[in-house]
Amino acid sequence: MRSDIIVVGGGASGLMAAIGAADALSRMENGGTVTVLEKMPKVGRKVMLTGKGRCNLTNVKAWDEWKEHVATDSQFLSPSFHNFTPENLLALMKENGLRCVVEHGDRAFPESHMAGDVVDTLLRTCTLAGVKVVTGCEVKSVSVTPRGFSLDCVVTTVKKFETVIEPEKYSCGKLIIATGGLSYPGTGSTGDGMKWASETGHTVTPLFPSLTAIVPKGYKDLGKNPLTEDIREAFRGRTAYGKKVERKPLPLPSHYPSFGKHIERITPLSPLGEMLCGNNLDNVAISLFINGDLVKSEFGDLEFTDGGLEGAIGFRVSRKAVIALENGQKVSVSIDMKPAVELEKLDVDVHEKWQQVITDPRSKGQPFQKLFRIMLGKLIPWNITGAFLKMNPRVSVDTLASYLKDWRFDIEGFVGFERAVITAGGVSTKEVSAKTMESRKVPGMYFAGEVLDMDCDTGGYNLQAAFSTGMLAGQSAAASL
Repeated sequence: MRSDIIVVGGGASGLMAAIGAADALSRMENGGTVTVLEKMPKVGRKVMLTGKGRCNLTNVKAWDEWKEHVATDSQFLSPSFHNFTPENLLALMKENGLRCVVEHGDRAFPESHMAGDVVDTLLRTCTLAGVKVVTGCEVKSVSVTPRGFSLDCVVTTVKKFETVIEPEKYSCGKLIIATGGLSYPGTGSTGDGMKWASETGHTVTPLFPSLTAIVPKGYKDLGKNPLTEDIREAFRGRTAYGKKVERKPLPLPSHYPSFGKHIERITPLSPLGEMLCGNNLDNVAISLFINGDLVKSEFGDLEFTDGGLEGAIGFRVSRKAVIALENGQKVSVSIDMKPAVELEKLDVDVHEKWQQVITDPRSKGQPFQKLFRIMLGKLIPWNITGAFLKMNPRVSVDTLASYLKDWRFDIEGFVGFERAVITAGGVSTKEVSAKTMESRKVPGMYFAGEVLDMDCDTGGYNLQAAFSTGMLAGQSAAASL
């Protein structure tokens, strides 16, 4: 099976690369063929998970502000971003029947708030452009040939209720690797493209989870860590909503890097974790400290989940936290529950509310601890007051304002690739042309999306980076035929 251009990976960057290539070829006199090879039964499995199923597909900030949310070399991303901007993406979606809306923080979502609609639109656009999409086709090896590239594949199909696995060979003149990273391996992201890149002489920078849950000390019952063999098979766990479910660890491929501070997400919660889990804090601030030094601060929404600290601002400090933890450094975070109120003003407010509580006739004869918690519930969400008091047993009326402005958590680990949103690290961008996405090592080989050493903040930035690099890779591959 030969195609002029083959895209390996049917995710965000791969589908957009196919769209870009097919559109460019349609404008050329001789045209050409584009094929997408996806090893999962359906394309876009990871896209389906983004934005909690709503798919925050881009962020419409201007480049000068947008680039500040790129954790790696923003200059590498600049040519592809300007070639295919967030506005271009939204226009493409609209042209193909999907209306989008822009919400708080310049984040864009499909109007339906259904990630499946984004995947359907990308797939339909590919199909209408003449792209051949082959699912259930796992590429096992990639070889460079005089005519381009040869791919050894295994194709899984269901015939007459029987699963049939057959070998297949594909070849092409131009190859686009858009296989994603290592995060969420259940969606098919198992690092295949990085392996092929390494085998063809490319440098793959160290890989680690980013935009992941960071785990406070005492949040998990590490004595029941499912990484130990005695309980790896199954155990009772809790979801973020407190519902009991049977859960099993997801086996990771043998080539995944190991981390000393990795705490598997399904490790049972401790009593403190049970108290915190399921609480969401809106409009708070978080500060990350490494060896006692402030290194990053963020404002926004924070979530306590069955993994640990997540939400927009939890994710945004996780990258630096993971690196520091693996380097053996002391990591802690401080939550400011009242970032919009100065300490002095908050202290006055605390004392006023305390007076209201103790002078209330219903408070007569009630113990101090009960009255103090009632007063605390007037300042922070009631469901989190128990955990706050458990972690700060010496707090008093006179010191409460300080504790609310500086609720400290020591961090002892992080959730790994099994549930990290993004893989940091990847194919070195120094070995890839920013203007074409073509390899500087292997002519005719292109890279796009998360397989590259390129990651951004949460908020639509990573998907836009995938779409932009995918579009440029597809257009460039077509132009070079």
